[in-house]
Amino acid sequence: MSRLTNIGHALYEGRVAIDFVGRRRLWYAIATTVVALSILAFVLRGFTFGIEFKGGVEFTAQVPHANEATSAAMTEAVVKSGVEDIGSPLVNTTGESAVRIQTHALSQADALKVIDSLQDAGATEVSQNLIGPSWGAQVAQKALTGLIAFLIAVTLFIWAYFREWRMSVAALAALAHDVIATAGLYSLSGFEVTPATITAFLTILGYSLYDTVVVFDKVRENTKNITKRTSTTYAEQANLGVNQTVVRSINTTLAAMLPVAALLVVGVWVLGSGPLKDLALALFIGVIVGAYSSLFLAPPLAVQLKEREPAIKAHTARVLVKRAEAEAKAEANAGVVAKPVVPARPVAASGSAKRNQPTRSTRSKRNKG
Repeated sequence: MSRLTNIGHALYEGRVAIDFVGRRRLWYAIATTVVALSILAFVLRGFTFGIEFKGGVEFTAQVPHANEATSAAMTEAVVKSGVEDIGSPLVNTTGESAVRIQTHALSQADALKVIDSLQDAGATEVSQNLIGPSWGAQVAQKALTGLIAFLIAVTLFIWAYFREWRMSVAALAALAHDVIATAGLYSLSGFEVTPATITAFLTILGYSLYDTVVVFDKVRENTKNITKRTSTTYAEQANLGVNQTVVRSINTTLAAMLPVAALLVVGVWVLGSGPLKDLALALFIGVIVGAYSSLFLAPPLAVQLKEREPAIKAHTARVLVKRAEAEAKAEANAGVVAKPVVPARPVAASGSAKRNQPTRSTRSKRNKG
């Protein structure tokens, strides 16, 4: 834990940094690949729409033990019920003592045949729920209306809060990435699309927007009056802001994933089916995708749009010129090396000088005199 704390302090102080802004092409490539694969999943696999959207009849059969063998027996009972064009019913377990069977729309007489056949196969009690396709269409229409209203509100909120339309564009791009990526992974999973799924999608947008706003708020704080500074560029200060929030984003994501993962486990392995499973899977995928877009997609895109402003361009040029001059001056100072002082070596006396020097005997005579 202390090591993680030290890393967080280093990121906050700028001693260690992840290049979120400078490596934006890599993050764009990853996001584009995920979106492309998600769209490919839509086209090739599509979605498994729940009965709420396509309409039909849902039978809930109470059984002593709900397992694969019981599901197979219930499926065979529906197929052999004598109803024409019954198709392939969707059968799955619900908890430990119930099996849910979904078919297309049936008349009341055909529904009674299915109920009798299920009871003959071992079901102790069977209930039915008739759902018309018009109700599902209304749900889809209201969900689309809610999504459009949400996006409009997001645009106005970010523009009013940050006074920056570029951040609104970046936030909307991140939200679009989150929806498409989550929908693509959801399509690959084969889970049913139910009203709970739509609710999860709208919740994902709210979570992703919250994380993006937190990051943008720190970026705005770091880049305030940036044109009056000459030491760092807008991109560098924005990248510092993202690094200062990365630990917070990771902690928030992990804290959100724990209860969602618990819901997913309960929905898949305990209940077996139902809206809880659909809700939990969409939330689980969306939380991860939303965290990625809030850190790696929205900030670099906002910075890229901001750098197109003439004032920011001019400021960046000034900073780079001043930095280059300082580096050149430092290199020049480092290149001026003081010459070492070499001590003078004693010079041997020449022959004439030696002749003029007094000998030991001459010195002694002089001293005696």
